[in-house]
Amino acid sequence: MLDTATYTPRLKTAYRETIRPAMKEEFGYKNDMMIPKLEKIVLNIGCGKAAVKDSKKAKSAQEDLTTIAGQHAVVTKAKNSIAGFRVREDMPMGAKVTLRGDRMFEFLDRLITVAMPRIRDFRGVSGKSFDGRGNYAMGIKEHIIFPEINFDKVDEMWGMDIVIATTAQTDAEAKALLKAFNMPFNS
Repeated sequence: MLDTATYTPRLKTAYRETIRPAMKEEFGYKNDMMIPKLEKIVLNIGCGKAAVKDSKKAKSAQEDLTTIAGQHAVVTKAKNSIAGFRVREDMPMGAKVTLRGDRMFEFLDRLITVAMPRIRDFRGVSGKSFDGRGNYAMGIKEHIIFPEINFDKVDEMWGMDIVIATTAQTDAEAKALLKAFNMPFNS
């Protein structure tokens, strides 16, 4: 078991010691509070049609997301009833979790160094998925790329949305920050 009082995630240490000074020099920030940093990472699994047919699918997605994140995920519910899709209000439709602090850095490290190399035919992630305010969003087609998921116990493959929120003011600053964390951009 790790001693959480003395343990610091590898990427957090790298951010403090090398990434912050490099970004301050590259962008010419006048004070340290202007340097962009990671704010949070939001993970989301939407079950879609599977949840409409079987309400236990959202619970399964929640368990898998909790295992991947190392933090309890919450079940997301439908806000409105949509008759055409057979969706009723408050019907469980997926799961989500927000990571901050050390868990956020640990997840990002596992995503970049362990999970992404396990994606079939991986050629990097798109460098154009920024929202204009320094936040990056990406999707994963199969959640089983994470080593925490036991492939034999998976009842269904889930796609996953990953949103990395930063304090950067522009996309260029956010891209430079994520590149410093070794995010494999293809463009």
